[in-house]
Amino acid sequence: MTTDGLEHLEIWFLTGSQALYGPETLEQVAEQSRDIAARLEASANLPVRLVWKPVLLDSASIRSTLLAATADDSCLGVIAWMHTFSPAKMWISGLEALGKPLLHLHTQSHQDIPWDSLDMDFMNLNQAAHGDREFGYIQSRLGVPRTTVAGHVNNPAVGKRIGSWVRAALGRRELSTLRLARFGDNMRDVAVTEGDKVEAELRFGTSVNTYGVNDLVAVVDAVEDKVVDELVTEYLDLYDVAPELRPGGERADSLRVGARIEAGLRSFLVEGGFRAFTTNFEDLGGLRQLPGLAVQRLMADGYGFGGEGDWKTSVLLRGMKVMATGLPGGTSFMEDYTYHLEPGRERILGAHMLEVCPTITQSRPSLECHPLGIGNREDPVRLKFTADPGPGFVAGISDMGDRFRLTVNMIDVVEPDEPLPALPVACAVWEPRPNLSVSAESWLTAGGPHHTVLTKALERDVIEDFGEMTRTEVVVIDEDTTTRSFARELRWNAAYHRLAARL
Repeated sequence: MTTDGLEHLEIWFLTGSQALYGPETLEQVAEQSRDIAARLEASANLPVRLVWKPVLLDSASIRSTLLAATADDSCLGVIAWMHTFSPAKMWISGLEALGKPLLHLHTQSHQDIPWDSLDMDFMNLNQAAHGDREFGYIQSRLGVPRTTVAGHVNNPAVGKRIGSWVRAALGRRELSTLRLARFGDNMRDVAVTEGDKVEAELRFGTSVNTYGVNDLVAVVDAVEDKVVDELVTEYLDLYDVAPELRPGGERADSLRVGARIEAGLRSFLVEGGFRAFTTNFEDLGGLRQLPGLAVQRLMADGYGFGGEGDWKTSVLLRGMKVMATGLPGGTSFMEDYTYHLEPGRERILGAHMLEVCPTITQSRPSLECHPLGIGNREDPVRLKFTADPGPGFVAGISDMGDRFRLTVNMIDVVEPDEPLPALPVACAVWEPRPNLSVSAESWLTAGGPHHTVLTKALERDVIEDFGEMTRTEVVVIDEDTTTRSFARELRWNAAYHRLAARL
C-alpha cells in the first residue's frame, strides 16, 4: 500500500536459502516468500511499495543484489528473511557493501505447528528459527546497523513495526539529499543552536549553508501585487482573519506585508531546491516583519524550520514531516516556554514567538497581528490556535561534540485548564511522561535543547529506528523512566559512542 507522493519509492524483500535443498524445495521457498511479501504489501502499514526479489542462494547473487539496492535511488532499504538456512559467510561481502537501511525479519511461513503431520521434510523446509540466528550472528559480527522484527506477519504488531521502520527509512532518505538555507546566523551567544555542519553532512547527508537576509529581501520586494492579492484571498477563505487585517481595515497593509514575505520566501526556497530553512530575529535585514505567518504555512506544507538559526531542529522537523507522510496528528516546531506547577497536575506550555505549525490542530486558526517586543520591526501577522489533545512526543537534537544526540520525551497533549485570551501566539499544552519533575530532570541531564519537534503523528519506534539507521544516539524519557536509571543510560551511551568512534 502506498501513500500519495511516495509511489516511486520501494522496499526490497530478500529471502535467503542455499542450493543444497534442490529445485523442488527451492520452489516452495520462493512460493512461500512471495506469499509473505504479498501479505505485507497488502497491509495498511507500508507507505511505499514492497518489491519481492528472487531467492538468494550464493555469495555472488547476494552481493550483486545488495549493491543494486544501494545504487537504486528508488530503494529505501531492504528486508531480509532467512527462510531455510542461508550460510552466513555468503552474506559477508554483500552486507559490507550495503549502503541502505536493513530490517531483519525473523518469521516463518506457517503460524501454527502442524502437530499431527509434522515430519522432517516440513522441518527442513521451515527452519528459519535457526536460519535467522545464523544471519543474526553475521550481522553482529560485522557490526551492521539494523532493526530486527520477530513474529508472524499475520500479527498486526509485526506489520506495524515494519511500517515504523519504513517511515524511518523515508526520513533517512530525505535528509540524505536535503538542502537547508540559513537566513543569517544563529542567535548571538546561544550555545545549543550551534553545531557541526560538516558532521551533519557526514552523518545525515544534509547540506547546511547561510544566505544573506537581503538576498531574500530582494526576492520579497520583487513579488507582484497580484500574487499578494491571491494570497490575501486565500487567507480570508482559510482563517478567521481579524477585522483590522481585512481589506479596508486599519491594518490591512500588515497582512499584505506578511503575504509578500510568504510569496518571496516560498519562491526563494523553491528556486534553490531548499526543503528546510531558518530565520533569526537578530538578523532581519530589510524585512519589514519577522516572518510568522509565512513560516507557519510553509511548515504546514512540509518544510523544516528552526527559529534563531537553529538548523539542527529544522533538519529534524523536515525529516519527521516526511516520516509522517499520510498520517494524522501533525508535526511542528516547538519550544518549552513555561510550566504549570500545581502539585499532581504539572504541565508544560509550549509555544514560540510566532512559528507553530497549524497541522497540530483541526480547528480553524485565527489570523491576527500583535506587537513583538524583539526584532525591532513592524508588528508581524501570525496564526493563533491551540494544539488538539492526544498522545505524542517531543524530540530535540543536540551536538554533544563527538556525536549528535536525539532526546525524546513521550507526552500527552491536553486542553489548557482555562482559555488564553491574552496569549498572542499559537501554543500546545502537554503532560510529560512520567511526570514533569522526572521529565525535566532527565531532559536537562541529557543536554536536550529548548527547541524541539512536537509530533502527534509518529510513534517512538520511528525515531528509534531512524537513530539506528544513522548511528545517532537516541535516549527516550517515558512512563518507565527514573532519573537515576536515565543518568546511568547516558553514562553507558557516552562510553559506547567514544569506543565506537573512528580513530
